[in-house]
Amino acid sequence: MQKLLRKPKQLVQIKNKQIGDKKPILIQSMTNTKTKDVNATVNQIKKLIDAGCDIVRVAVLDKEDALAIKEIKSKVDVALVADIHFDFKLALLALDCGVDKLRINPGNIGNIENIKAVVEKCKEKKVPIRIGVNSGSVEKEILDKYGSPTYQALVESAKKHVEILETLGFYDIVISIKSSDIKTTIQAYQLANEVFPYPLHIGITEAGTEYSGLVKSSIGLGILLYQGIGDTIRVSLSADPILEVKAAKEILASLSLYDKPNLIACPTCGRTEYNMLPIVEEVEQFLSNINKKITVAIMGCVVNGPGEAKEADIGIAGGKNCAVLFKKGQIIKKLEYNEILPELKKEILKLTN
Repeated sequence: MQKLLRKPKQLVQIKNKQIGDKKPILIQSMTNTKTKDVNATVNQIKKLIDAGCDIVRVAVLDKEDALAIKEIKSKVDVALVADIHFDFKLALLALDCGVDKLRINPGNIGNIENIKAVVEKCKEKKVPIRIGVNSGSVEKEILDKYGSPTYQALVESAKKHVEILETLGFYDIVISIKSSDIKTTIQAYQLANEVFPYPLHIGITEAGTEYSGLVKSSIGLGILLYQGIGDTIRVSLSADPILEVKAAKEILASLSLYDKPNLIACPTCGRTEYNMLPIVEEVEQFLSNINKKITVAIMGCVVNGPGEAKEADIGIAGGKNCAVLFKKGQIIKKLEYNEILPELKKEILKLTN
């Protein structure tokens, strides 16, 4: 695949991760536990890390949530973001408790003195701020100007918040500009990519359920990533956050932006004479623990299986309750049905170890 051209953005440090400046695109998700429930939150964060999440955001609704950050940080090693709205005191408390990044819109936390207090502490702690604008957060005067939350309105709202920080001499900024409408989101990020020197966190907000949200996110984020736009990514789903990470990895890997095994499988037809679907599911699960770039093919029949998947590093093509094992389109051996999974796994491990 042709290498995607990303516009260089200002480098932002969050804990031990770097965002922007053409660094690898980082995967983000958000816990859906109550942050003050430390055990539940830590357990979910650990699962997110195991799934491949780089940055985890937690909601800070009150003082208990903010105070919980210190204990959470002592139990997990991840870049942690505090999501805060309106209350600058919670931002200050989260910073004192060791949070690695704030998600806060400076224009929504009161007067300039409140904003300045947060900015000064962020400077002291070397903590970046993510400005997050979406269709529901655009200021009334901007909505009146454009008539609706258009992509121009979203970018203007972001610019307003950015200018507040810049006026205070703060430039450690990440920006997200999201809509639940794919076209609006794409246009907003395209404009933001030209307007701002700061890294962009991309996503489709309120995308929907596991199925519909994944489809919408794949379309919108795929287009942006293909255009070289995006420094961090979240696939927002009304589902288990672990699925967000898995989906983000697949989207990135499909554009050669993330190294993971690539599983290709035919859709099956009347020529399929072995029970293929359980094999596909088990191989997919097996590959989820491998971080090497390798293409594995599970094909339904030998009529055109090895030919269609000849670029695969390894694969099988089914026969009548059996299969042939092939590498780079060349048939290696015939396998009885009960031999397929153990032999395929063994050969995959040989290629990846």
